[in-house]
Amino acid sequence: MKLNDHIDRYLETLRVERGLSSNTIESYSRDLLRFADFLGERGLDLTLSRDEVRFFLHSLRESGLKPRSLNRIISSVRGFYKHLLREGVVESNPFSVVESPRFDKKLPPLVSREEVRSLIESAPDARKPLEPAGIRDRAMLELLYATGLRISELLSLKLNDVNLESGFLITCGKGSKERLVPVGTDAKKWLAKYLKDSRMKLLKKRSSSSLFLNRSGRPLSRQGLAKILKQYSRKAGLAHPIYPHLLRHSFATHLLEGGADLRSVQAMLGHADISTTQIYTHINRSHLKKIYDKHHPRS
Repeated sequence: MKLNDHIDRYLETLRVERGLSSNTIESYSRDLLRFADFLGERGLDLTLSRDEVRFFLHSLRESGLKPRSLNRIISSVRGFYKHLLREGVVESNPFSVVESPRFDKKLPPLVSREEVRSLIESAPDARKPLEPAGIRDRAMLELLYATGLRISELLSLKLNDVNLESGFLITCGKGSKERLVPVGTDAKKWLAKYLKDSRMKLLKKRSSSSLFLNRSGRPLSRQGLAKILKQYSRKAGLAHPIYPHLLRHSFATHLLEGGADLRSVQAMLGHADISTTQIYTHINRSHLKKIYDKHHPRS
């Protein structure tokens, strides 16, 4: 079997057995094709020596890759070799002893409660309280901040995924894992208003199970949501635009600042590994230090 065939088979395994998204599969594909190019250019097969592995890593560093990108490629190739081992294609994994380069995790930018409030309350226009798109926008902003949903999770919501009576919604996150997420009072109120007053007007005699629709009655796109957020960031007079994922960061940060425990936040965000959630504890410590410096008499 040719190398590219092994790669295709591995990617199909990731897609079927692990339920990874198309974007993640594409990322793996790019990394592995880069590795395949390296092997092809040097006439190497899958049985690599330590020196050949070192040369591959050296070539990646020389190409100017940042540590985060280098980590991702190493992880992709290491996982590929684990698959090849299980398939009996190779007898050892030459990347099993390769240490990933260390780097400082970049903390998400902080957004204050006041900035989030200004953004959310800028929609809908008070002069047009029943304008369908404005009601939709307010419902989306309230829901993003109330639940910490990823943009893909928000836009893939169906009507049946939201239960306003119980105050929960069901979302399908990374790896096709479902989770139950609580919905706050304000978000429930605006969602109810959107479903009662606005969605049918946006639907325009079309048929759709998607919760959030554009002005043509079709499911709202990522680009459409980004444009909406940019518009309201400007309308609220914020110094910088707030993009969708920033509301997810704000949700987690403000929960921890309010005393929520890390495991609960992990469950609501849908993080498989708690170490992913722990990045927000660094933000929380920064917040506490500012409060200490401001209010303690001997800070």
